[in-house]
Amino acid sequence: MVGKISNKPKKTAKKGDGSKPVLLSGGNPQIPKGYGDAPVQAYLDAMPGWKQSVGRQLDALIERAVPGVRKAVKWNSPLYSAPDAPDDHWFLSFHCFDRYVKVTFFRGAALRPAPSETSKYPDVRYFHIHEDDALDEAQFVDWVKQASQMPGQKM
Repeated sequence: MVGKISNKPKKTAKKGDGSKPVLLSGGNPQIPKGYGDAPVQAYLDAMPGWKQSVGRQLDALIERAVPGVRKAVKWNSPLYSAPDAPDDHWFLSFHCFDRYVKVTFFRGAALRPAPSETSKYPDVRYFHIHEDDALDEAQFVDWVKQASQMPGQKM
């Protein structure tokens, strides 16, 4: 059977030329999986617009709150692990969406006070940061310190 020939381009995500990461839906950067600070910095560099300063602020606060924090990028999101946690056990991640940056605390239901956004997973809580939000750094650092002391989520 002979197929139809079309001159229309296929609707697929562009891979880019390697110089600039592709932004997925919601503006989340497509970053290759990797461990360490370098892939996280590549993710932060690729975050669009106002979200980049939020990402850099979050990364700096996490580093300050948890000396020796381990980092990785998986599933196009930076992940953070306590220095003494087993490999691939993470306490926090964040991800870009159209109107906000979503911070995921994998054991967030146990944080006091718990972040307000719930999940279909009972242990998980989210914290959303919108463009004009003022980040309560003291509260965020407190959550990060608490979360880093809990068993991480294996991923």
